[in-house]
Amino acid sequence: MKPETRSQMVAAALIMIGAVVVIYFLPSLVLWIGQYSPALAFIVGGILLLGFFWIFWLRARYQRRR
Repeated sequence: MKPETRSQMVAAALIMIGAVVVIYFLPSLVLWIGQYSPALAFIVGGILLLGFFWIFWLRARYQRRR
């Protein structure tokens, strides 16, 4: 296995683990924030969900440049 391939696998695994943790805690986090402000809960939930796709988009841009 090439070192470059291994690095890509580790990066993808860390991103996926981070996404799973965020998605696991997202409902309770949004409900907790929703007690104070439903609009803020909506915004935080949207940012966390879009953040998952944003990370992969940034990684693809970085890989394309290299």
